[in-house]
Amino acid sequence: MSTDLILLHAPSVYDFRKKTILYGPVSDLIPPSTVFEMYPIGLTSIAEYLERAGYNVRIVNLAVRMLRDKNFDAEAFIRRLSAPIFGIDLHWMVHSHGSVEIANLVKKWHPESKVIFGGFSSSYFYKELLELPQIDYVLRGDSTEEPFRQLMDCLAQKKEPESVPNLAWKDSQGRIRENPFSNVPADIDNIMVDHYGYVVRSVLRDRDLISYTPAKDWIRYPITAVLTCHGCKQNCVICGGSSAAFRHFLNRQKPAFRSPESVVKDIRQISRFSNGPIFILGDLQEPGGDYAIKVLSQIQKSKFKNQFILELFYPAQKELLQQMSLACPNFCLEISPETHDPEIRKAIGRPYSDQALEQTIADALDVGCSRMDIFWMIGLPQQTPQSVMETIDYSGYLLEKFKGDKRLSLFISPLAPFLDPGSLGFEQPEKHGFHVLFRKLEEHRQALVSPHWKYSMNYETDWMTRQQNVDTSYEAILRLNQLKEKYGVISKEMARISDHRIKTARELGHTIDDLITKGDYIAIERLKPQVDEINWYPVAEKIQLEVPPPFIGLRPFRALWSLMTGK
Repeated sequence: MSTDLILLHAPSVYDFRKKTILYGPVSDLIPPSTVFEMYPIGLTSIAEYLERAGYNVRIVNLAVRMLRDKNFDAEAFIRRLSAPIFGIDLHWMVHSHGSVEIANLVKKWHPESKVIFGGFSSSYFYKELLELPQIDYVLRGDSTEEPFRQLMDCLAQKKEPESVPNLAWKDSQGRIRENPFSNVPADIDNIMVDHYGYVVRSVLRDRDLISYTPAKDWIRYPITAVLTCHGCKQNCVICGGSSAAFRHFLNRQKPAFRSPESVVKDIRQISRFSNGPIFILGDLQEPGGDYAIKVLSQIQKSKFKNQFILELFYPAQKELLQQMSLACPNFCLEISPETHDPEIRKAIGRPYSDQALEQTIADALDVGCSRMDIFWMIGLPQQTPQSVMETIDYSGYLLEKFKGDKRLSLFISPLAPFLDPGSLGFEQPEKHGFHVLFRKLEEHRQALVSPHWKYSMNYETDWMTRQQNVDTSYEAILRLNQLKEKYGVISKEMARISDHRIKTARELGHTIDDLITKGDYIAIERLKPQVDEINWYPVAEKIQLEVPPPFIGLRPFRALWSLMTGK
């Protein structure tokens, strides 16, 4: 069967295996590695939607392939591919280097094929992307399934796509055109109808599990996600997915929530091929009314065996937490207050008190939450190095208050590598105390290949320079690590691993800084073995965030066949 469209996912930096880059703790608190190999869920949503329209679509996660096999030749692989159309996601800004480089290779070996970009960052930088000769189309918005189908129809019929909504494109004369940004569906239940089923069918059809895996270690730890909405009600200053960002750059005036039935249908599909953890993305409180109760009640009736990870954007009432426990026994819960300081929290758009936070922690642990994750961040407006250390002191207070309960897990990381383009902090920096250091797409791309993560950061604040952010991040992580060991939240061995990794990275950073000052980039290249060792050293925080056994894995083949056939 011929392939109509190949969707490619790039690593953050295309040639990460050759370059000497100290990535730092920028990806410590998420499943992917430092090259951000996890592709956005929209890739499978688009593929499944187009499959229903009769198109044959293949997904290739180049980042995972490059991570898993040091001898994998991405360019040779791309050369062997065959399709009239290639789609490349530039959703998260961290992929701005790799995605453009992959587009170069596609055009090099398939000059007659069309190249389409999409995703949040593509929508923001669509004009700059279309100035590049290797990119033909950019689909803007958070819901591009139907515009993509219309574009595929036009290309199949060799028609100019003048009526395709949300499309920015080059016409036959090379002129950049912008179609109306009009496809912003309020009802999103007709997308993501069977996207997990699509993945399983495609794996069997293409005999290529690795290309569809979302992360390097996913087969060992198959965590999956279920999306509840497009858009957000919250207006956090540092977030490119805030309400303001959606309104101004993605043309979504208010969130669109999937029905409880659609959410639970996704969960049911996942449970057929995996007994790994399921992360429900989005706060179930957001839609209001009885939405959360409807979702949780249906989960409770279905009695899924998977462990669930749920998230809160703000504190919750005990009644809701109790319903979470009934529906999802031994559930994990996440909340990101970002700082212990209510005034700073208010300044970034999260105006709730420490008392409300502590009550939610107490209630969650009381109803049977198996792990309560608290996330702090470094690089916020009004936040000084001293304030960050006071957040660590507050972490010690919480561990003491809850008597060293091992279910209470606290994490801290820098806001890096980028302050999101489209966020209020990026768009209104003076108002929020940010200094944005580069704004153009190419500036971000080149920053990603800097030998030290400090130089990839696109901002400073009135209260912290980039160097202070780096120094404070390392010190805060070390101190929090010591607290976790003191209260028995992590083992001495895990504490030792984390301590070694952070101290070695800090020392390597100083060495790289000295060599940059001297202009000795050859010496920096000689550091690659040491830098790579620390980049790929075990990350204690990732280990702590994994849901522990009994057993986590994929279902046997007969379950996959059931998912594929519906029988």
